[in-house]
Amino acid sequence: MKKPLTALGWLAFGLSLVGCSENDGHSEHAIQPSDGVAVQRTQDFARIANGRRLFAQHCAVCHGEQAEGDPNWRYRDESGHFPPPPLNGTAHAWHHPWDELHRVIRNGQNNMPAWGSELSGEEIDDTIAWFQSLWPDEVYAAWLRTEQRGPVR
Repeated sequence: MKKPLTALGWLAFGLSLVGCSENDGHSEHAIQPSDGVAVQRTQDFARIANGRRLFAQHCAVCHGEQAEGDPNWRYRDESGHFPPPPLNGTAHAWHHPWDELHRVIRNGQNNMPAWGSELSGEEIDDTIAWFQSLWPDEVYAAWLRTEQRGPVR
């Protein structure tokens, strides 16, 4: 038998709703990677949800439903190309800056098709935001530090 909420229970429930509405669909938390250098991780849930939908529609056929990639992504296929890599933080996508990820999706590369005629720049960014949301904090922190340093000259 369920117990009715007490006044304290209703207060806690109400405060949780207020807290959810004040964050405007964003999550931000500090990441403490093993190197001890803290970084902020911000996630926009609306962009991530849109990116998940776009990924499922356009990318999952090659990169997998959960961005797990082809199991043989490290080995060239018969045409000399590498199969689609994981984008979930277990391969090399996190080594690339945002602009490069965006450019590869927009223009294509090797045997990856160009999506720039079908996806807007914002949709491409949403797709990147989704697969980055799959990255463990440690991987995201390493990517963010590289991204903040800028291009190597």
